[in-house]
Order: sequence, then C-alpha cells, then structure tokens
Amino acid sequence: MEPSKNWKDLLKNIFWAFLTLALLVLIVGEFIGFEKQPKKVNLSEIAQKISSGEITKLVVSGGEIKATLKDESVLVAQKEPETGISQTLTNLGVSKEQLQTINLEVKNESGFMFWMSILIPTLLPALLILAIFWFMFKQAQKSTNQAMFFGKSNVRLSAPSAKDKVTFKDVAGLDEPKEELKEVVDFLKFPKKYLDIGARIPRGILLVGPPGTGKTLLARAVAGEANVPFFHISGSEFVELFVGVGASRVRDAFLTAKKAAPAIIFIDEIDAIGRERGAGLGGGNDEREQTLNQILVEMDGFERETQVIIIAATNRPDILDSALLRPGRFDRRVLLDLPDVRERDAILHLHANNKHLEKTISLRKIAERTPGFSGADLANLINEAALYAARTNRKIVSEIDILNSIDKVLLGPERKSRVISPKEKQITAYHEAGHALVSSVIPEADPVHKVTIVARGRAGGYTLKLPSEETNLKTKKQFLADLAVAIGGYASEKLIFGDVSTGSSNDLKEATGLARLVVTRYGMSDAFGPITFGKPQELLFLGRELTSEQNYSEKTAGKIDDEVHKLMQQAFKNAELIVRKYRKALDMIADTLIQEETLERDAFERLLELSGVKIKKQEPSPIQ
Repeated sequence: MEPSKNWKDLLKNIFWAFLTLALLVLIVGEFIGFEKQPKKVNLSEIAQKISSGEITKLVVSGGEIKATLKDESVLVAQKEPETGISQTLTNLGVSKEQLQTINLEVKNESGFMFWMSILIPTLLPALLILAIFWFMFKQAQKSTNQAMFFGKSNVRLSAPSAKDKVTFKDVAGLDEPKEELKEVVDFLKFPKKYLDIGARIPRGILLVGPPGTGKTLLARAVAGEANVPFFHISGSEFVELFVGVGASRVRDAFLTAKKAAPAIIFIDEIDAIGRERGAGLGGGNDEREQTLNQILVEMDGFERETQVIIIAATNRPDILDSALLRPGRFDRRVLLDLPDVRERDAILHLHANNKHLEKTISLRKIAERTPGFSGADLANLINEAALYAARTNRKIVSEIDILNSIDKVLLGPERKSRVISPKEKQITAYHEAGHALVSSVIPEADPVHKVTIVARGRAGGYTLKLPSEETNLKTKKQFLADLAVAIGGYASEKLIFGDVSTGSSNDLKEATGLARLVVTRYGMSDAFGPITFGKPQELLFLGRELTSEQNYSEKTAGKIDDEVHKLMQQAFKNAELIVRKYRKALDMIADTLIQEETLERDAFERLLELSGVKIKKQEPSPIQ
C-alpha cells in the first residue's frame, strides 16, 4: 500500500473519531450537564417560603431537599443526613399545620445511581479517549500487517466444486487443443502410471491464440476434468514498483500450489513478465526480469514427482524469452485459432442454451455470417440480441435481433438520431452502391450480403461482404479484387458527382496498407518478384508494433512506393471500368438505398438481374 494512502486513511479515521466524540459529549451533556440547574438556597429560606405558603411540594433524597414553588421554579437546599426533614423544619419554625399543607415526598437514594452520578461525568471522557487511541492503534497494526504480507501473491483459488465446475463439454470447438490437453488431465488423475514407466509430463503448457478464443476457459476445463484445485493469477500482478516483491510473490504462488498438489497454476497474459530479457528499457536488472528469473528457477526446481502443472496464456508468443520456452519449462504449445464455421455453429448453440430463441432461427446461417468472430464475440453477439429483445419488451429473440447484433458488434450501435442532408444521403448511397457493384462483378471478390446507408459507429454506411467458403490462403487475384472493391466507392463518387468526399478516407487508408503488404510482405509484385522487404520491429516498452526496420536502400524504397502507386492506380481503373459499364445498375442500387436505406442479399441480387448485370463468375473478370 502506498504511504500517501496510509496517511489519508489515518486522517480520515481521526476525523470520524473526533466527530463521534463530539456527538457523544453533546448527547451526554443533554442528559447530565446541560439541563436547567435549580437555584441553591439555605434551609432557613426554604422554611420561610413554607411558612409564607409559596412552596407546594418537597422532595427529600438523602441530604438534598428539592422545593417546588407555585410558579414551578425549583429550589435546592442541603440538610444533615442524620436528621429527619420534619424535625429539621420544625427547628426552623415551621409548624405541623404548615407542613401538612405541602406535598412531602421522601426518596431513598439508590447506591447505584449515587455512584453513577459520580463516575459517569468522570470516567466517560477517559473511556472515549482510550477508545480513540485503541482504534488508531488497530489501524496502525493493520497497515503493519499489510506491509508484512506485501510479498504474498494474489493467487486466487477455484475449488473443483460442482456449482461452477467447467469441463470440456462446456468448451465448444477447439477439438485439437482439447485432445492435446487430455494427456495432462490423465496425468493429474493417474500420475502413478506415468511415473512408474519413467515418463515426464510437460510441466509447462503455453496456450497461444488471439484474444477471446477461450484460453482461460480451456485451462479451467482442464482443472474441472481432472477435479483438482485451480490457482489463477495475471502476469501483471507479480510486478510491483518495489524491487524483489515480484520474485517473492512467485515463490509464494508456487509454494501454495505445491501444498495443494495435484493442482494447476494458470498465469494469464504471461507476456507481461515473460518478455525477452536484455531488450527492455530497464536493462538486465529491473524488477520484471527478476520476476521472470524467479519463475524460471521455480519451474526448474520441481521434483519429478511434483504434481503441479503450469498453464500460461498469451497472444504474443513471439516476444517471450527463449529460456521460458525451452524443454523442461513451457515446452508444449497449444495453438487456439479463431473458430471456423462448424465451431462457430457449436459455440452459438452452447451460448443459446439458456436464451429463448425463435425455433425458426438457423444458427448455422448466423455462423456463416460471422467469419473472424472469436468465441467471446459470439457470446457477446447472442447476449446483445437478448438485450435488444428485452428492451423492446419481447420474450423471444428473433433472427432480426441477432442480425442487428452482428452489425452492432462489427461497427457499433445504430445512429438513428443522426440527421443528414438529402445531398449527403445521395453521396453515401452512391458510395456504398459502388462498393457493392464492384464486389458483385469481380469473380474473385466476396459476395455481397448486405448494403445499407444507416450510420453505425463512425461509418455513414457499409457493405457487408462474406466469403463463400473459409480459406486460410489468399491469392494475388483476390488481393487485387479487394483493392478494386475498396476503391469502388471512390470511383462511383467521382463518376456521378465529378468530385470526391471524405467518406472514402478510411477506404483509401485500408487499400493503401493492403497494397503495401502485397509488395513488401507477400512477394506478389511483378517488379520485385519473390522477395520481402522490412523486418517488423516493436518498441518493447509499449509492447506493440510501431515501425518496421528498413533493411533495403532508399532507391528500393522509392521503387516500393512506385509499385504501391501502380497497384492503387490499377485498382481505381478496374473499379471505374465497372461502375461506368454498369451505370444503370449503379443508379438503381443507389435510388433503392435512398428509399429503403438497407438491401439484403436477395433484394440486392434481384436489382442486379433487373438491371442486366450477370452474377459474377458468369462473365470474364474485367481486372487486368
């Protein structure tokens, strides 16, 4: 805990303690010291007022006499405790007849009340002061305990309870990673058969994959299948400002897991502490590297019989230290890819189990419409659809809800309140019509599934293109088709209005970046042939790719720029050729978008047929 925070807590505690003390003093004073005090007189004055008939009541308690006058005022006098009240007043000249005219009440004073009347005003302030000091002492002791446990790890335990237990059945898809990890589950269940034969199970398993692919879920499923304790901690929780704290927390985490063996330690985002040593700004002796060194020592220090498995997750395996990946440590990598259409279908069915969906919904169709979505994206997609149905007071989620949720996840919420002029709406319609028309004519481009000019996020409109089948490879012709489609909106605006707008800025940015990759990364340039340029270089301090090392001459850099320019110009010519040739179709699509704002695939293809455009692959591609 930071010193400044300790001081703030201490000052806050002192403030509340004194405020409480002040309130207690006011309350006690209300009952003890702040009430109206009666007037003190001598006995002779009391006797005189009895004789004159001014007193109506006398209350005698021990040696104290309280006299109530006719005007409700009170007088107090003291008498000798051993002498009775009647005898005392008679000695002062009060007759028996006068005593009989007043209400005389004699109270036996309680010993408890007598001592309380003495002790409370004396001891209460002292007790309050002692309570304040005790409270301050406890706070100081708490801060000391926090300092003593500063080196303890924040590792959290998930016990294998039946309530929140996760197994492989709860993980849709990922068939190969699950098969790879079943061996670990078998070792945790039956370690003896492996140890007897002399086999050594990998103690470190590295889960590698993009964000949202289910690395943490898969690690929990391993623990659930093996029915062993699951300790999880983030890599960033090891590192603190103070030197040595990270290494101490590593030792504590491993010691805790060993006591609970067989067990699993899951370190999420291990790249936070596992980066290549000697390349950071802190040199070779900073806190992060000491923490990494301690992890390496702990993994080497395992005995052969130790039944503790370390599972780590990262989406940046390329920046991990080589010592962390050598045999004996994280020597087994399990790759988690983005799900294909079959796996997306299974994931959607899994997350739709507790949702009320229309029976006519085809989750397979939704899976085909969501290429590139991770498991987390698909879970969010189903949840967004359910939220939308609930907001509109419906109890059943429809297919339209899910389709709208796809657009929301991709681009953001629909901006219904945005007011645009008729001219801007026309420009947007022709822009999106240009994208859609070029994509529909070029055989290598992806089919158009939806065209809309409804604004979402920062996009004034968009054209949804989806591949007919999922592939892991892409050809040069497909890249050239993507470039022409990206320039389609720009070419359409220039043809119709003789001018261009800022709506094409993001299209041009993406197209230029793709053209540069075609030349420098993929070796698809006719001018250079099969060669790549530049080595990706990152700033380890920020952990992201910021620049590229230029491993070529300035003359070659100029040629690269020329080649990129050539590809962009050729893409523009191809797009312009299509929008000119099919001007009638372009106008029909734009006019329909202005009226209806959205075109789904079937309606869009009907417009193409009405305007005389053959669906692609039925005529030669105009790309040169």
